[in-house]
Amino acid sequence: MQLSLAFQNLPPQMRATILMVAALFMFTSMGIFIRLSAAGLPVIEVVFFRNALAMVLLMPLIMRMGRSSIRMQKPKLFFLRALINFGGMFCGFTALTLIPLAQMTALGFTGPLFVTIGAVLFLGEVIRARRIAAIAVGFLGTLIILQPGFTEISVGAMMALASALSIAMASLIVKKLTATETPEAIVFWMVAMQAPLALIPAMGVWQWPSLENWIYLWAMALSGTIAHLCFTRAYRLVDITALQPLEFIKLPFAVCLAWIVFGEWPGLWTWVGGAVIFASTVYITQREARAKKSLRPNAGIKESKL
Repeated sequence: MQLSLAFQNLPPQMRATILMVAALFMFTSMGIFIRLSAAGLPVIEVVFFRNALAMVLLMPLIMRMGRSSIRMQKPKLFFLRALINFGGMFCGFTALTLIPLAQMTALGFTGPLFVTIGAVLFLGEVIRARRIAAIAVGFLGTLIILQPGFTEISVGAMMALASALSIAMASLIVKKLTATETPEAIVFWMVAMQAPLALIPAMGVWQWPSLENWIYLWAMALSGTIAHLCFTRAYRLVDITALQPLEFIKLPFAVCLAWIVFGEWPGLWTWVGGAVIFASTVYITQREARAKKSLRPNAGIKESKL
């Protein structure tokens, strides 16, 4: 109780930082439990349990808030988002079983690059030369990690990039959904639709989880749920640009946890490429925030007083 009160008395930026670091740690932990689960079960079955168990964990919240909180205004967009996100989730889970966790994490930093490109192609957003250059630098970081021509690009690395691309596309749909739908509906219907999408192919390779598998599956679902709760609460407290630099913490988290659990240690180029990709995405996020700020009414007057 005293700890909770002390946390509430902290400045908003400090609370958001603590929540964001906790979210990033739990997201990384989820990756560990996904791989442990997939060691004893088919990947598609792990995808099914990721969604089905998340539904179980979300049900008390939905029951308390009422069915109106998950009413859909645009069901077609919900299904399209679930279909695309399901593909990204399957690719991401598969990649986690094929490449080191640190490399998966570093390649995952490309997500904002794909979101920016998608916003230009599908939402009609306009970007200038500086952001175009930042995107190019970000993909240069990807080449640093993959080193085409020097090493063979693995299937796992390609699956990781496919996952980042798919989740970026799904994020653009979420951007549209937030205009008419509740956060609870967006989260709930994602897992509710993805669970049967995964169950159908999983039935063909089904294996009943052992006790050890159940522990990993529930740990995966719980860590993912906690991560999403911390993540959303952090972004309610401060602007996204204030928290974006913290995202790089995922890489040392991934390195440490993967070393402890699997004995993995990434090469130098994973660090270098991940840092380059991340720096470019932070720059893009900052530029987008400034562009939006300049479009607000009286923004120029406010800035001239500073």
